[in-house]
Amino acid sequence: MDVSLIIPVYNEVENIPLLYRAICDAMRAYQGRWEAVLVDDGSKDGSLEALEKVAASDPWHMRVVALRRNFGQTAAIAAGIDHSSGEIVVLLDADLQNDPADIPMMIEKIDEGYDVVSGWRKNRQDTYLTRTLPSNIANWLISTVTGVHLHDYGCTLKAYRREVITGFRLYGEMHRFIPVYADQVGARLLEVEVHHHPRRFGKAKYGMERTLKVVLDLFTVKFLNSYANKPIYLFGGAGIALIVVAAVVMLYLFLRKLFLAISVTTSPLFLLSAMIGVMGFQSVLLGLIAELLARTYHESQGKPTYTVRKVINIDQK
Repeated sequence: MDVSLIIPVYNEVENIPLLYRAICDAMRAYQGRWEAVLVDDGSKDGSLEALEKVAASDPWHMRVVALRRNFGQTAAIAAGIDHSSGEIVVLLDADLQNDPADIPMMIEKIDEGYDVVSGWRKNRQDTYLTRTLPSNIANWLISTVTGVHLHDYGCTLKAYRREVITGFRLYGEMHRFIPVYADQVGARLLEVEVHHHPRRFGKAKYGMERTLKVVLDLFTVKFLNSYANKPIYLFGGAGIALIVVAAVVMLYLFLRKLFLAISVTTSPLFLLSAMIGVMGFQSVLLGLIAELLARTYHESQGKPTYTVRKVINIDQK
């Protein structure tokens, strides 16, 4: 298989027939082999039955994966990737706000040598205050923290080479951070403008609460990408900083005792500095334990600390 389209579906029964026709129209001119893996994420409106009809009408291209309950978009995407076989993986939503007509253009960009082609909904057709504005803030925050600058992390429509997305597991709201993980293994990223349409049927599945989840997941992404291999840099650095603060406060108290004859132990700063010092020491120890866990993880699985793009005149093993 050359291309796999991964489409999570949750309560989109009215959109499924339209989605199927739009996909077929978009992929009609494509010369390679392709499949669409539609993952029903515990829909309750008849979406699964509609998917089964589509799969029966086109068994050459349509695949259906039905999850036992609603696990969330990220889990549905992970299930679709696991049950697909294409060398190029394209993600898109089932609500037809993403335009399947953009898929051939994104595949062409992958063929030009890019590893990740990310969609940018420049003219986004969503409510500004509740959808677009929080998304813009999240995009700025993610770009600033991770150093991978994209205008639209929230756009599901993205194309990937399979090898850059198979070295990690997806959970939480992590699907939007796939470009960050791909960048960490040296993937070539490109952002392209894509079409975006107003929702015709159904209703949006996410609200303002999703922004909070994204922020919390961002902490995890930043830690895994920056400190997973050397956690002592984070915990040890924080610990040393706390110890230095505690030492400065203690020095201040002793100088005040020496020159002003003010008791050290009666000051609340004494207790505060002692607590900060202990916290700093514990943080350093925690960093050492995390180092042991990181080494155990890599050595027990034989997982290398590097990734190779290609080799020349060397036999693959």
